[in-house]
Amino acid sequence: MNRVEHIAGHTFHGRKGPITNAFRYGVDYVLLDAEGAVKAPWLFSRNRANLMSVSDRDHGGPPGAGSGARWLREVLAAHGLPSPSKIELLAQPKTLGHVFNPVSFWLCHENGLRIVVAEVTNTYGDRHCYLCLHDDVSPIGPDDWIEARKVMHVSPFQPISGSYRFRFDLREDRIGIWIDHTNETGGVYTNLIGPRKPLTVAGVLRASLRRPLGSRRVLALIHWQALRLWLRGAIFRNRPTPPTQKASR
Repeated sequence: MNRVEHIAGHTFHGRKGPITNAFRYGVDYVLLDAEGAVKAPWLFSRNRANLMSVSDRDHGGPPGAGSGARWLREVLAAHGLPSPSKIELLAQPKTLGHVFNPVSFWLCHENGLRIVVAEVTNTYGDRHCYLCLHDDVSPIGPDDWIEARKVMHVSPFQPISGSYRFRFDLREDRIGIWIDHTNETGGVYTNLIGPRKPLTVAGVLRASLRRPLGSRRVLALIHWQALRLWLRGAIFRNRPTPPTQKASR
């Protein structure tokens, strides 16, 4: 039985281009086996309500109607990619019944990390997944940058153009993920960095006290930063029709 791990880390966002903006916030992520039984403290549950939880229906498919790792294996098969022996999910947990993940990560292992699927969700409820892998599906190293074309609207102050570059440095004691989006007007640079530790009752309580609103706080901060950009004259773009494909590279 695999333990659930807690990443009490931070995320940094920096806007590139003529109107700059940057911020750094603390975040709580959990890392767990996406298919097998997990060992977790009593304040954490999988697929049922608790102070902190992760539900399959929130990942792998439309938000609130997902099917977890089964969906992921179907997507990999549809793209002609090998089925991994182990799948882990790195995501912000649901807190008191509410969850919003701007990006979660499916980690696919087969004698090393072979594929990462970045599950991106915007504030309109649209979702698209980016398949991050080498062309020969060789192991992803901590210094490797993997590129994917941006196809879904995320920020109303960024165009749907350009590309993402991902880097994954996943160690036994620490997680580091970097995403660099570049387009004709600039782009955005972001990261997620934090230590890996077993999730404990004390850890759940500390996270709940430190950030009691959970993902509601994430949504509030997103809208606060959007207001700041609008007041500084950044161009607002209306939400276009989301992509019809589930995943892309």
